[in-house]
Amino acid sequence: MSTRSLLLLGTLLLAAPATAQTTTQTAPAQPAATAPAFASAAQAIAEARRLADEARRTYPAGSASIDQTLWRSAVDAAEAAVTLEPGNVDALRLRAQLYTEVGFWRQAELGWQALFRAAPASPGSADARQAATAQYNLGYAAYTRNQPSQAAASFAACLQLDPASVPCATWAARTALESGNYAQAQTLYDRALQLAPGDRTLTYFRGLAASASRYGPAATRAFSRAYGELEAGRKAQALAGFQEAARSAPNFAEAWREAGRLALDLGDAAAARAAYQGAAALPGATASDRYNLALAQEGEQFGVKAVQTFRTAYSRYTAGDRAGAEAGFLEATRLNPRYAKAWAWLGRVRYEAKNYAGAAEAYGQAVALDPNDKSSAYFLRLAQQGK
Repeated sequence: MSTRSLLLLGTLLLAAPATAQTTTQTAPAQPAATAPAFASAAQAIAEARRLADEARRTYPAGSASIDQTLWRSAVDAAEAAVTLEPGNVDALRLRAQLYTEVGFWRQAELGWQALFRAAPASPGSADARQAATAQYNLGYAAYTRNQPSQAAASFAACLQLDPASVPCATWAARTALESGNYAQAQTLYDRALQLAPGDRTLTYFRGLAASASRYGPAATRAFSRAYGELEAGRKAQALAGFQEAARSAPNFAEAWREAGRLALDLGDAAAARAAYQGAAALPGATASDRYNLALAQEGEQFGVKAVQTFRTAYSRYTAGDRAGAEAGFLEATRLNPRYAKAWAWLGRVRYEAKNYAGAAEAYGQAVALDPNDKSSAYFLRLAQQGK
């Protein structure tokens, strides 16, 4: 199974489900000490709604923050309404909704809990789904702080509130996987797949959970975190993570392969060679592992980009695209003028096109770089003779 194809086809784990707000809120943990004076809870609710509407019109979409004056004032008004009538369901709901909208997740959690004590909500209801959003973001924040127990608790609470939440099922599974709770991880990935049938990333990680006991928690966690770095576009950090996973569990073929693929992508031929040597040494080594090992070894000599360009040109040649092949071989020689094999194939494609002058030039370079290349020397003489 090609891990890279799975990475491309599925981005659920870090991108698709929802974007957690992890920015630390600078507002105080408790409402402001001096709250506005209102004659009644109804008046405070009306003012909180007016201020929230004004905030939505005033600030850019998606930027809501407790630090913004209008949002802070709206929350203060909602808090005042609850103070005036602690059992007022409308006030409790509005306060929880506002904390959720501004991404003040801990206060949102407390707000929803207070509402549900007064007016219990059914799992999956509109209120429960909003409360689940707070739990999801609290769980993600805990995950990024390396607090797996707290993250697991928040994701579990999210699933109780919103059993159909794919993000929470996915992250609950991932947290269990990284914690070494492989049976639980498999159960949670099964649940996520029931909610998102056919998702190839979830399917892949479900398989990883089933085999992770062979690698151990340290390697599995390093691999999972590296995957996250990759999805975030931090390739160098991802490479280091996959390398760490492979070092922790030398039988972890996918860790070797991901490290090799990323090293090639980054042009690090030495790291790619080491990674594919690790993969090629395992019992389940594939032809692709051996192909990439050879590419990395040649890349150490001539540069990864030049070798990849040469191989692409060769594929075009075998497919009958002579013009594309010539352009590719020429580009490979530009990337590394000492790449004798690229010069030889450039000569060949030109010779077959009866471009004898161009062929002679290319073959001449090939022979100069590799005097033992008898084939290039032979065709150089023919090209010089124009036949």
